[in-house]
Amino acid sequence: IRKETHTYYIKPDQKLKLDLYEPVEHEAGQRPMLLYVHGGGFSGGERDHPNHAAFFRAMAAKGYVTATMSYTLQMKGKSFGCDLPAPEKIETFLKTSRDVNRAVSFLLDNRKEFGIDTTQIVLLGSSAGAEAVLHTAYWDAARTDNQGRILSSAFEYGGVVSMAGALANIGHITEETAIPTQLFHGTCDGLVPYGEAPHHYCSMEAPGYLTLYGGHAVMERLRELGKGYYMVTGCNGRHEWNSLPLTDYRDEIADFVYHDVVKGEKRQIHKIIPSQKAGCQELGAWEHCN
Repeated sequence: IRKETHTYYIKPDQKLKLDLYEPVEHEAGQRPMLLYVHGGGFSGGERDHPNHAAFFRAMAAKGYVTATMSYTLQMKGKSFGCDLPAPEKIETFLKTSRDVNRAVSFLLDNRKEFGIDTTQIVLLGSSAGAEAVLHTAYWDAARTDNQGRILSSAFEYGGVVSMAGALANIGHITEETAIPTQLFHGTCDGLVPYGEAPHHYCSMEAPGYLTLYGGHAVMERLRELGKGYYMVTGCNGRHEWNSLPLTDYRDEIADFVYHDVVKGEKRQIHKIIPSQKAGCQELGAWEHCN
């Protein structure tokens, strides 16, 4: 595996970089591309965390070009909880998604050098990164900024993988915008809801009250539309499902990329992982976990 670091976008106060892992034994032809966006509440986290390197290398060893990107930490030194007004939360989703699209624009511009199949670019994200990739994949507003268009409206992502993520508007998923989507989520996640619930479970009176649609809600939307999805539910699982797939569920991710993205199969899979952990009645009981 060959690893290289590239600057994908230059802002007045910072250079945004990505690490690219290439499978050198598969240099001929165009290959699927996986782009990972780290978590950290939009205030922390790092693209090159040592715990993640093994995942990138494992995916590259399967023949995929794999990258992990930095982005502007919009909430650094700030709270992203119930005291932050909801419009500012949505603006954070938007600005971060624009950075993701800028990284993809860089990869598209260098597709021949990196050997990327532009029809098979898959976004992956954990926690805040999962919220970012879902909005990147499904929110057209993130494709433009005050300087113009970042990505062509005709470009379509090959797929998206959300690990404990959510959308702020389920209406972004339509018959026309739906793409292969894989979702990992714990039913007892107290930060990002598994179903439909307020962000951080804020009260209606709080400035940060914002309804989010987590993994199960996204799955239900895709099911209603007759579209493909691959949902992995962690019964009684909490927010650890934002990172667990990178170590324990690599095979499921590889299976999704190969069958749903590369082969173009439309599958509707809901894999339920049982657990002996105590439940969380305060966050809702889910029949499929009983």
